[in-house]
Order: sequence, then structure tokens, then C-alpha cells
Amino acid sequence: MEIRHLKYFVKIAETLNFSVAAKALFITQSTLSQQIRQLEQEVNAPLFERNNHNVRLTEAGEELLPYARQTLKASQACLDRIQDLQQMLTGTLNIGVTFSFSPILTEALFAFIKLYPKVKLHIFYKPMAELMKMLEHNEVDFALTFRPAELNKEIESQFLFNNHLAVIVREDHPLAHKESVSIAELEQYDLVLPAKGLQARNAFDVMCAEGNYNLRVRVELNDVNILLKLVKQSGMITILSETTIYNGEGFKSIPIDLKIKEMEGCIHIKKNVYQKRSAKEFIRLLSESNAVRERMKECLE
Repeated sequence: MEIRHLKYFVKIAETLNFSVAAKALFITQSTLSQQIRQLEQEVNAPLFERNNHNVRLTEAGEELLPYARQTLKASQACLDRIQDLQQMLTGTLNIGVTFSFSPILTEALFAFIKLYPKVKLHIFYKPMAELMKMLEHNEVDFALTFRPAELNKEIESQFLFNNHLAVIVREDHPLAHKESVSIAELEQYDLVLPAKGLQARNAFDVMCAEGNYNLRVRVELNDVNILLKLVKQSGMITILSETTIYNGEGFKSIPIDLKIKEMEGCIHIKKNVYQKRSAKEFIRLLSESNAVRERMKECLE
């Protein structure tokens, strides 16, 4: 039984479509069918029931599927280990990060590229919920986000620093000189907020639920870069993690005058999965970066 056969089998089981599976595997449909017939001959049982309209797993296929996935996972872990033995001269590192933590990642990103120029990096900027799903499916090696409200038993969250929401304004805004701002004070200003479902927005909505506030929300969107451009160009106010404007020019971060639980910035990794040396090294660089050290220093003061 070859790894190739199991890879083809799992892809068909996931898509239940020979044509779609063949395209995803970059082979012809006839080649894929031939390979599956060879696997069926080896296990001496049909693995799929197929007609002109439908494809579904047989009882034997259902039985084989979890073992095939486990074998492919073990095979990939073996390849990853071999690549790591090559002193990180090759390989790929997949990193997930929320929009709020993008500035925190930048310093470590440049340091890693300089030290390991032949390791290819894939950076995914997505909301936390999507990154957690990607981590579960081994589509990223680790993710940098807030600590989720609901813990996942398959994911380990390593604390990096404490963080909190803040009022973000243009540096010449009337509120920019204040040491703190209450939510009630925000009622007289136009707001541009992150879209519902993003973690910063979820936390802010929880804060607002404690009082009967009449906020003037003019715009909601899920692109933090555009959101900050609106703040700078229009003078409107937003609510974001204070790390969002780390090293940013033209903005002022003002604490919200409300006793709230701090939001922990964390590195999330999947438990019981081999961790690449490149991932460990990137996490080390991130933990030792000025961005993280400054956040930790502020938390201690």
C-alpha cells in the first residue's frame, strides 16, 4: 500500500467527486480512477460506490478512512523532521495572525527572513475563529491571536503579553489629550468599528452591554487597514486592541475608563503534533522582540 494511494483515497473521500479530486491533485481523472482500483485490489474490497451522479464511501471505505488520514499525518511528520535536520535550509512555515497583532509580528518576521532566507513563509491574516479552524486542520503551524473565550482541548495557548482595548483617534482629535475616555463620552462622536464577529468588536459589545449607551456607529468593516485610514482621514473614532497601532504614526491610543478583564495575546499551537524547528525559532524571535518586551514592560508598570 503506497502513500500516494492513500492520499488519493482521502481526497476523494473529502470531495466525493472524482473530477474535483483529480483537479486538486493535479492528475487526470483516469489516472486517479486507476490508482483507486489498484488500492481496492490490494485491500480486496470496493472503497467507493459510484454511479453517474453520486459517489459515496462503502463500509470498507469508511473503515479505511481514519487509518489513511493517520498514516498521511505520520508520513508528513516524518518529512517535516527530515527537513528540520537540514538546518532549516528548506521548508515552509505557515503562520496565522489576526489583524490586531499584525504590527507585533513585523519585527520577528524581518529577523526570521534575515536569519533563514531559504525557509518560505506563508502569512495568513484572518479573524481568530478562522485561524483556530485552520490550526485544527493543520493548515497553519501556529497562530497569534487573543486567548479565545472558549478553550479547545486540541489547542495549547502560550501566553505572550496582556493587552486591552482602547479608543483610537487621530493625534489631533479633541480626545487625544485625555488620559482615559468613558464609553458615555463616545456618544457625541461618530464611530467606525470593526465588524461584528471580530474579537475586538466582541469584547467592546460586551463592555457596552453593561450600560444603555447610544453610540453613533457610522461604519462597520472587517479590514483594519481601511478602518484606520478612515480614522485618519475623517476624524472618526474606533475601538481596537492597542497593539493595532504599534509603531503607527498619526494615531493616539486612549484607555477606556472601565474596569475590564485584560485580553491576553497568545501563541496557539496544536497539541500532540510535531512542531517544526522553524516554528519554534520564529516563536523565540517573537517572544524576544521589542514589540512583545514593551508590552510586557507596560503590563508590569
